[in-house]
Amino acid sequence: MRRANRLMTTGCLAILIALIIVLGVVVSWLWYRHWHDGDVNREREEKAIALIQKQARATADDTARALGTSGTDDADALTGVIWQHSRAPVIAYDASRREFTATAARTAQYDNRLLLPGGGPVEVTRCFVFTYTYRPGQAWTSRISERDDDVCRPGTEIGHMVRLALQRISNMYAEDLTRAGVQDALDPTGRRSFDVKNVVREGDTMTVAVLVSSSEAAVDQCYRFTRPAPGADGLGSATAVPTSSC
Repeated sequence: MRRANRLMTTGCLAILIALIIVLGVVVSWLWYRHWHDGDVNREREEKAIALIQKQARATADDTARALGTSGTDDADALTGVIWQHSRAPVIAYDASRREFTATAARTAQYDNRLLLPGGGPVEVTRCFVFTYTYRPGQAWTSRISERDDDVCRPGTEIGHMVRLALQRISNMYAEDLTRAGVQDALDPTGRRSFDVKNVVREGDTMTVAVLVSSSEAAVDQCYRFTRPAPGADGLGSATAVPTSSC
């Protein structure tokens, strides 16, 4: 009996030791995977951020060249050039300094690697302020500064609101394209997010000037919406571009 008990005890100890070794291997492997995946994800995030920054610098350079070859000094036309290249939802113009400031968030995605469920695409965002300055006798110059996300948040909100306004104006009947009609279509609850300044028809084109404001009017931007003006029962796809004033 004593020998059997000793054998049983030895066997239990061997099994326990084997279980401890297996558990240790599993824990070590899990820890390594966690560390390795974290290292891979950090590298991928850094590459995504570097790509955003590279694209922002390219946008600034391309826009400055386009401003230089635009052949105009009209503020609205120059605002349109900046919009065409940057798609910045907020573009301010300082006439005294002959300087434009465009604020825009830029995003990129990377594949987040995880051992457990929950991985997949992750979006990283960076906020940039682009400054374009003209001095007589000199070329347009550009500067970029990276800012906190709070700086770009009002502009991002305005961008969403402009897309909503595009949809609503595109779906309006031509006979309803009056200042009061557009105001009611864009801001039916009276939140004053949209302030329709005027509606002008020139030939077969309707132009709507709207001041678009972010929450609590923290930031606002004038936009010119343009769409065809067919018969009373016709609809038309609208376009939008920011302007220096309404």
